[in-house]
Amino acid sequence: MILRIFGRNRSNKQIVQRQYGVITATARQPCFFTDYGVPDTVMGRFEMLSVVMILFLGRTSKSSESGKQMAQEVVDAFFMDIDYSIRELGVGDNSVPKRMKKLAGMFYGRLERYMRCLQERDLEQLAIALAHNIHSDDGETSEMAELSRWMLENADHLEQTDEIVVETGMVSFLVPESMETGRV
Repeated sequence: MILRIFGRNRSNKQIVQRQYGVITATARQPCFFTDYGVPDTVMGRFEMLSVVMILFLGRTSKSSESGKQMAQEVVDAFFMDIDYSIRELGVGDNSVPKRMKKLAGMFYGRLERYMRCLQERDLEQLAIALAHNIHSDDGETSEMAELSRWMLENADHLEQTDEIVVETGMVSFLVPESMETGRV
């Protein structure tokens, strides 16, 4: 609704940029890489960005049509960002579509599994899924316990977020406990 009031192109772009900026700022919090067991690597950063995107999509899946449309545009920005990052890493133009397809499959697989765990409030299975995805088969589930708790706290927080906040691209996330109290 609110998107129609302001016009589609210019304000939508600003709303999407603002929301994607909050998502990426949340995913880049140093404590995820220092205290939560996520490796500070290209794939570790992809994993954290995926985690925050999944939390966002969990909330917007219950949104109005305009909220869902804005969420789709944020997802598009996410994949454009990944495409850009792959190219910046020196992957050749011919290989980018193949890599993008693989990363999209990874993301949507995580989306399904993490959302199921969050809906069932199953922190143990969520920690197992996170350990498997972030650390491959070598991952210790206990390393991901804090991250899984953080995800559930955010899912609960986002559940309480008013629809107008979603439609205007102002969804915020709780900061990890190892940081100051507040929101990103």
